[in-house]
Amino acid sequence: MAEKKSQRDSIGMDAKGCRTNNGFVQNEDILEKDPDPGRPTDSPQLCSLPIFDPRELDFKDIQPYAGMPKEVLFHFSGQARYRVPREVLFWLTMAAVLVLTAGTIAMIAISPKCLDWWQAGPMYQIYPRSFKDSDQDGNGDLKGIQDKLDYITTLNIKTVWITSFYKSSLKDFRHGIVDFREIDPIFGTMKDFENLVAAIHDRGLKLIIDFIPNHTSDKHAWFQWSRTRTGKYADYYIWHNCSHENGITTPPNNWLSVYGNSSWHFDDVRNQCYFHQFTKEQPDLNFRNPDVQEEIKEIIQFWLSKGVDGFSFEAVKFLLEAKHLRDEIQVNKTQVPDTVTHYAELYHDFTTTQVGMHDIVRSFRQTMDQQSREPGRYRFMGTEAYGDSIDRTMMYYGLPFIQEADFPFNDYLTRLDSPSGNSVFEVVTSWMKHLPEGKWPNWMIGGPDNARLTSRLGKEYVNIMNMLVFTLPGTPITYYGEEIGMRNILATNLNESYNVDTLLSKSPMQWDNSSNAGFSEGNHTWLPTSTDYYTVNVAVQKAQPRSALTLYQELSLLHANELLLSRGWFCYLRTDSHFVVYTREMNGIDRVFLVVLNFGESSLLNLKEIISNIPTKVKIRLSTNSTKKGSEVDTQAIALDKGEGLIFEYNTKTFLHQQADVRDRCFVSSRACYSSVLNILHSLC
Repeated sequence: MAEKKSQRDSIGMDAKGCRTNNGFVQNEDILEKDPDPGRPTDSPQLCSLPIFDPRELDFKDIQPYAGMPKEVLFHFSGQARYRVPREVLFWLTMAAVLVLTAGTIAMIAISPKCLDWWQAGPMYQIYPRSFKDSDQDGNGDLKGIQDKLDYITTLNIKTVWITSFYKSSLKDFRHGIVDFREIDPIFGTMKDFENLVAAIHDRGLKLIIDFIPNHTSDKHAWFQWSRTRTGKYADYYIWHNCSHENGITTPPNNWLSVYGNSSWHFDDVRNQCYFHQFTKEQPDLNFRNPDVQEEIKEIIQFWLSKGVDGFSFEAVKFLLEAKHLRDEIQVNKTQVPDTVTHYAELYHDFTTTQVGMHDIVRSFRQTMDQQSREPGRYRFMGTEAYGDSIDRTMMYYGLPFIQEADFPFNDYLTRLDSPSGNSVFEVVTSWMKHLPEGKWPNWMIGGPDNARLTSRLGKEYVNIMNMLVFTLPGTPITYYGEEIGMRNILATNLNESYNVDTLLSKSPMQWDNSSNAGFSEGNHTWLPTSTDYYTVNVAVQKAQPRSALTLYQELSLLHANELLLSRGWFCYLRTDSHFVVYTREMNGIDRVFLVVLNFGESSLLNLKEIISNIPTKVKIRLSTNSTKKGSEVDTQAIALDKGEGLIFEYNTKTFLHQQADVRDRCFVSSRACYSSVLNILHSLC
């Protein structure tokens, strides 16, 4: 006992004859300092203590203390009361990490792909010369567009699409480009463009622009160098020998321009004919020349570096022509060959959609992908496929593992020239049936090269067509003025040689009932305003609860806020000369939107005959007739006026896309299901 007590006393370090060192090293200077001779002899002295092996010690009566040696610490840490909580916390932490990791992986695995910005909301197409004039010269410009961005945001638009504004020779609406890297002075300066891009992005919007790679202006520097055979530019265009005597040219073959007559034109500088798919002022580039392809890719990179978010590539089916010069086949083989002068009189098998054309378009996609790597900076690519069959149009989506366009622009609804439920149904179902799996549709009802909707179908169908494109799956695209129901202007004489038929849908935007419809404060406008601008304008319709503009805003807001419209299934139920009826539904959401559109005369419709389990009474969520909004109607006898559209909403647990007799009439672009418990989308449908 005496020996153990001695050991404890040593560990405790009795301070009577020594200073206590509580595990801290004393300053060496203190240790080396000589004692003060005058110091009392009984002052505490530093002394050394014997070091004992901790294994020889009895720790039963010792408590943990600050500064204990590691051997003592290890002794206490091994005790059960310290070890067990530590191990429990360790394994709980490991389990939590594993659960979180597994949960994250599972969430990623079952989550559907998020909609990108070009899928999440409508696009608004602007013809810049006709949107807003800021400098009183009668021409719309880039500053004018910037001045009206706040209006565009009230439409819940996500993407602004501006048609061609490049420096041009003013032939064919700026498609004859003199310089791909310059803004035409009519529209402003490059600084104006940069300011516009910044203003668009500041409002959370995106910008896409037109790009026409097929041809240039005959005033372009490349063409001037090519006609003199200067260096690499000698083969930038398509040249062939042809005879030219007494002012009469005998072309290499019978190929025709889109605008009629031969697509070959004699150049007296080079003494050869050059090829042009459009006007003679627009010579086609030679895309079989790798240098030309590189030039175009550098131009794409130039505009992307300016902040552009994407492109609409125009006239891409004309990029390549057959290497041989064989005549194209006549539609009417009995027609005298010398009288074949109209484009529609030939089958254009050698001048459109040639082998290798899609490879060129994919190379454009690859160039854009190089600048799409930053989060949130994906660059959109659309293609124009005007006049192509539905099968050829779908080829622009690319192959299963080779991406091409995000979508080819769907202008089939712009070609409808008479209202009919059957014709609308045919356009919609044809696109959806041919749509490659996983690809995204789009819908447009107007454009610069088409007659306006009001002039084609009648003003009573403006609202119903807007309701159609906002309730179909995919991206709705609006041509400026369609939201207020603008119509074509009457033909007029111009000083420039334009195709007058394509001018009629490009009249100035109608902002208010002031002079020039608020488009310009100048004394003249490049085109006259429509005579109905006193009543059909933005300012008037803003104040009218039953206006086309008000309904457009309600439709775009509904589209933005409802998963049923942005991600849901589309099932068509009935179509005839009058009605188009379809539903939008989604697994996990016990509500259904039922859309009924009447393209015929006033009629009664019994929805019970179409959907047996529909409730007797259903609520009208939205109507082209605002007085019916929010009311309930009897589903056995629904009265619809001519051109009226209704969006019904009702609860159900039975989904049409899961029923065998309807399944083949249902389509979905981006499959997803909703979990109300977790408030998330998932793909375990």
